[in-house]
Amino acid sequence: MILDAPRPETQAVSPRVLVRSLLIAAVFIVPALVMRVAGAHPDAVLALLGYGAAVVAASFLLAWAAEAVQIDVSGGLAIAVLALIAVLPEYAVDFYYAWTAGHDPAYVQYAAANMTGSNRLLMGLGWPVVVLISIAVANKLGGRKVTALVLEPGNRVELGFLLIAGVVAFAAPATGHIHLVFGLALLAWFGFYLFKLTRGEVEEPELIGTAAAIGALSSTRRRATVVALFVIAAAVILACAEPFANSLIDAGTELGIDRFLLVQWLAPMASEAPEFIIAIIFAARGKGTAAIATLISSKVNQWTLLIGSLPIAYMAGGGGTSLALDARQTEELLLTAAQTLMGVAVLLALRFDRWAAWTLLGLFAIQFPLTGTHARLGLTAVYAVIAVIALIVNRKHLPGVLTAPFHGTEATEHPEAAIHDARGKGSR
Repeated sequence: MILDAPRPETQAVSPRVLVRSLLIAAVFIVPALVMRVAGAHPDAVLALLGYGAAVVAASFLLAWAAEAVQIDVSGGLAIAVLALIAVLPEYAVDFYYAWTAGHDPAYVQYAAANMTGSNRLLMGLGWPVVVLISIAVANKLGGRKVTALVLEPGNRVELGFLLIAGVVAFAAPATGHIHLVFGLALLAWFGFYLFKLTRGEVEEPELIGTAAAIGALSSTRRRATVVALFVIAAAVILACAEPFANSLIDAGTELGIDRFLLVQWLAPMASEAPEFIIAIIFAARGKGTAAIATLISSKVNQWTLLIGSLPIAYMAGGGGTSLALDARQTEELLLTAAQTLMGVAVLLALRFDRWAAWTLLGLFAIQFPLTGTHARLGLTAVYAVIAVIALIVNRKHLPGVLTAPFHGTEATEHPEAAIHDARGKGSR
């Protein structure tokens, strides 16, 4: 359905905010496009900085347009567009590595690196930071101690989809392959996820900053601006994906840094930055539940759509029907799957406790100094043990979460009643 006027929640913001934001983005995008069009081959580190800055700037363009498009597009179309936009930067880099691995075995080791990095970054850094900020804001504004963030009953749907996908995902490290059939199954599961979301009610958007400036434009100018931002951002990301991906590897060689680590962490940090910033802003404004719900939905997208697409890109690049994982990628994927299972297990009761946030953040941080096979397997075991304990403690909530994807978003209690009960226990 197309709506003709801005929603009431879209606050009027001066057009100068939009102009200023676009000029700042252009400062970082133009040099990369000039290098790309001119066929220049600068130093690997300079290329990494130049193309990386362009990807970050383009990601912000996508974020602003994706927020503003909710005014004009509702229902399933908005959900589908937003879901695809959210993972476009990761897609660009991941697709390049997986596609290249299809005809160049040297790139096989990088095929799944960006995917595991983006997933662990989202759950290990994004989730806990948003929750801790939300709890801090609640403690500052409220008159009593807050120790947890309470999710909405409708979030059982996302948790259910993520839990089932998380358990199934262990098949990849167990077999050492991401098979085409497995990928298609994950894509089908993501398609079912979109279908279920279209059955729910569409919420009115609340825009901030540059997105609000776009939303304040007239209908014609707003829609033209959104389309232009989508096209420009997509073109920039597609143009910069290959040189950015190659510069990650070349810069690692030049600087003596593990190339796998650069591919795994630097690219996701660039593409996830806008989403993290928006979520943190909402958390700082006391809208932590909405912020964490958005990041949970992003995790569902990455753990289904992103993984499921890798074997397709690999086959398109000349590879077979199964993307083989080397020993390190198997360990990384196993570690990521264990983290995913823990993250869902601690949320089965629709409470994100402060201890869970600190635990996710701490375990994410210690993986960097603790490297090597034994460290990764040990950390995997820690995640798994916590997940099992959380599943046992929250076992009465497990059936409701598992069946939520198939039975809808109906809750056993009214949302306000759940929040009231949680606040009575010193949470929010």
